[in-house]
Amino acid sequence: MNGKAVTRQNVLVGLFRIARGRADGVGCFGATPQAFLASLAPLIAFPLVAAGLGMFTEGPRRALTGLAIAICAMLTPAVISFELARIWKRADAWLRFATAFNWCEWILPAIAFLTMVPLSAAIGAGMSETVASAALITCLVVYGLWLHWFLARKALGLSGYRAVLLVVLVNLGTAVVVLGPHWLAGAFA
Repeated sequence: MNGKAVTRQNVLVGLFRIARGRADGVGCFGATPQAFLASLAPLIAFPLVAAGLGMFTEGPRRALTGLAIAICAMLTPAVISFELARIWKRADAWLRFATAFNWCEWILPAIAFLTMVPLSAAIGAGMSETVASAALITCLVVYGLWLHWFLARKALGLSGYRAVLLVVLVNLGTAVVVLGPHWLAGAFA
C-alpha cells in the first residue's frame, strides 16, 4: 500500500473515531506542514470552484470577494488557535490539532445529513419546516462546538476551561473576520 492510500485511510479512521468522541482518533492525523496543507486543500477547493463559476454569473468583484472571505474564514481558526497554543506552551501539538480541526469540518455535513433524515420524516408527520430547520441548526451548532472543544482538549491537551476559551475565541474571531467588513461597510455607508 502506498503512502497516500495509508494517509487517506488514517484520515477516515480518525474522522470516524473523533466523530464518536474517541481521543485516539487524533493520532490518525499528521503533524507536519504538508499534512496541514493537505487538510486545507479540499476546504479551499469548493470556494475556489464557486468563485470560478461566480466570475460568469455574479461578476469578478463579487466572486473574488466571496473567495477572499471563504479563505479568511478557513485560516482564522488556525491563526487564533496557533497563538493560543503558543501562549499556553502547546505549540508542539498545534500542527496535529490544526490538521485534525480542518479534516473534522467534514463531519458537520455528515451530521447534517444524518439529522435531516429523521427531520424529513417529522416534517412528513406534521412538524413545521421552521421548527425542523431550527432543530437542524441547533444540532449542528451544539455538535460543532462540542467537536471543536473535544479537539482542543484532546489534540492540544488543554484543560476543559482553556478548551472552552479556545472555542469561544476562535468562533468570535472568525465571525469578526467574516462579518466585520460588512458591518464596517454598513457603518460608513
